[in-house]
Amino acid sequence: MNINTSSTGEEIASMALAIHQLVNGLPITMRTLENPGVRIEDSKIVDSEYTGPVLEEVLKEGKVVREIPETGAYQGIPVVVVPVIEEGQVIAAIGVVDITKGIYSDIMEITKRPEELNEPRGDVQ
Repeated sequence: MNINTSSTGEEIASMALAIHQLVNGLPITMRTLENPGVRIEDSKIVDSEYTGPVLEEVLKEGKVVREIPETGAYQGIPVVVVPVIEEGQVIAAIGVVDITKGIYSDIMEITKRPEELNEPRGDVQ
């Protein structure tokens, strides 16, 4: 599979479906820099010409965005969108829609492993 700035929704669908499975079926959105992409829910492509305001923001800024969109298909629902960068250029954006209303994001934060333990815990030094 070769994803580039002009890949279409059909061309990126298999990757987006795989990511959808990795995040336990949370809705996924994905598009490339030059073309609309896909919106996936319940293991099905519900839109193969999809774009959204946060995907477009990430394509423009090239940075991870965690926010609650005020418009679009996922208005009022937390999303996390990340850029796909190749050789310093943003080529695509992938988003996870947190339909758990933030619980998924909270669990990911809570379960991070500390880099160092600053204080002893029990008999662990």
